[in-house]
Order: sequence, then structure tokens, then C-alpha cells
Amino acid sequence: MWIAKFKLIHDCFLSNRCREFGIEMQSYEINEEKNNSGVLTSSLHQLIGDNEKINLFVKDLKKDKCIKELELNENTLYILDNHRNKPVSEFTKKLFCIKPVITDINGWEHWELASHKKGTLSVFLDKLKPICQEFILERFEKSPLQDLYFPKVLPQITDLQKKAFELAVRDGYFESPRKTDLRKLSEKMGCSLSTFQNHLRKAESRILPDILGYLR
Repeated sequence: MWIAKFKLIHDCFLSNRCREFGIEMQSYEINEEKNNSGVLTSSLHQLIGDNEKINLFVKDLKKDKCIKELELNENTLYILDNHRNKPVSEFTKKLFCIKPVITDINGWEHWELASHKKGTLSVFLDKLKPICQEFILERFEKSPLQDLYFPKVLPQITDLQKKAFELAVRDGYFESPRKTDLRKLSEKMGCSLSTFQNHLRKAESRILPDILGYLR
């Protein structure tokens, strides 16, 4: 299987707003339908950031006339849109994402795509580059199937557990060496050390078993 890992910046109604409102986003395309007016795309997004910023992001998104349907449940967002010049407009059934597309607070989209043919990926990348302001190819190589990682839907955790886990990841608590400690994280979250430890421990107990399941 051929793998392409790349990041890009383009004029996107979602990544532009991520940059404007300072939030991150994980995105899954659900389905698409091509017609004379372009591509009608349904997608699911996990919004990551302060609730106030997320609310401003969604409020502004509702003004977009190309959004046909929008539903928000906590920080999970469903969108049906017909925007033009999207990377998914060049998709074929011979391509698939092996990880969710990650959009960071600077508007960079981080992609990992796979195809059984090198040429299919090459053609897609060639069509993609003209619509990008910035494009960086980080990896393009053949990889064994067992190296592909397919994430499960995030396990059911509370908002506070999710917030604690996301904060620990963003601030480098799980990196080696660690870039922060639990006391600093608890102060950032505005709760006691013991409360933060409890939220993080419960989040880890639900999330990590799923990840370990892919390593067996």
C-alpha cells in the first residue's frame, strides 16, 4: 500500500475559521456526491479548544450560505456543504484516509492518504497543489498493510475528562521528556490537583485500551 503524508494551507471555510478563532479540529469525510454545481460533502468534525471559541466558530459558520445542514452535539459537528475547490473534490474510490484530517490553530491541514497504486496518489497530489497556498509533502512511500492505523470513535467520556486529556496532550504531558506536570495542568484547567488527576486517569482508562487493541 502506498502512503502519502502531507500538510497544506488553502482557502477553506473550515481551516480559515480554525485560524481565526484559534481552535483545532479532527475531520472525517462521511460521503460525497458530485453534481453540476460541484461536490456535496457530508463530514463529521471534533472541535478542540475553549468552549467560548468553539461557540464563536460555530456561530460564524452558520452564516455560510454553502452550508446546507449543520448540527452540533457538544463538540462534535456534522456539516453538509457544497463548497467548491475542496481537496475531497479530487477524491476517487481508489483513495482513502488512514487517519482523520487534523486542522491546527494556524490553519494547516494534516493529511495521511493511502492507495494500492502509486500513480493514483501522484495524480491526486498533482491536482491538489494548484488550489493550495502552501503544500509540504512529508512522506511518500510504500508501507505494509499492518502499519496502517484505523482509529475507533472516541470512547464515551465526560466533558471534563475529555478536556483534561486534550490539555495533557496539547501541553506535552505525554511526551518524553515531559514538557509540563500535573500541577501546572490542573492550574490551567482551574481545578485542584487531585480532581485533575481523577479526570485524566478516567480518560486514560477508556482511551488507552482501544489504542492498545491496535498494537496486538
